[in-house]
Amino acid sequence: MKKALKAAFPYTIPIFAGFWFIGLTYGIYMNVLGFSFWYPFIMSLTIFAGSLEFVAANLMLSVFNPLQVLLITLMIQARHLFYGISMLDKYKNKGIKKWYLIFGMCDETFSINYTANIPKDVDESWFLFWVTALNHFYWVSGATLGGILGSLIQFNTTGLDFVMTAMFVVIFLEQWLKEKKHWTALIGICCSIICLLLFKADNFMIPTMIAILCMLTLFRKPIEKEGGFS
Repeated sequence: MKKALKAAFPYTIPIFAGFWFIGLTYGIYMNVLGFSFWYPFIMSLTIFAGSLEFVAANLMLSVFNPLQVLLITLMIQARHLFYGISMLDKYKNKGIKKWYLIFGMCDETFSINYTANIPKDVDESWFLFWVTALNHFYWVSGATLGGILGSLIQFNTTGLDFVMTAMFVVIFLEQWLKEKKHWTALIGICCSIICLLLFKADNFMIPTMIAILCMLTLFRKPIEKEGGFS
């Protein structure tokens, strides 16, 4: 067990830097929205879904709409279905640890656990567990510390709630640069604009997500052929 921890820790050091920075931002952001540090602590501990937690913070201040929450969650986290399929063999026969490995599989943890060369004298199940647990700890501690510091900082935090918008703009730009063709991005933009005009700002989210899902399903083969999902 200790040997597995020593083997896993170096893989997670880069994740620590990223998770603490984003986690601190998330904790401060929650404080700006009026939540105590307990909220980012509990949400990061139980949800552990990065960008979804930023979205959840705003949903908690919106009108209760469980269907919208469900669809948004599915749209943001649907990629984990494919992660799970890829990890079926690795997580098989891991005993009780399997359930935590499934819960804690974020993007970064998947990347490490899927590609890492585990030493032959290290127990694989404990290596996978420690990678997952360490990354989870980094995120929870960063978010909690941000929530605590958010109540102590004295500078003007007006406009800090724009951080979520900025984050998704960056994600969009990264995806735009990554794609060979920009079909998926253009579908998202067009569906959003059309639904915004038809259903107005308060009601366009669900129709937009349904429209995007339908368009991507309908044009999946030509998009893949053109390299739009690459």
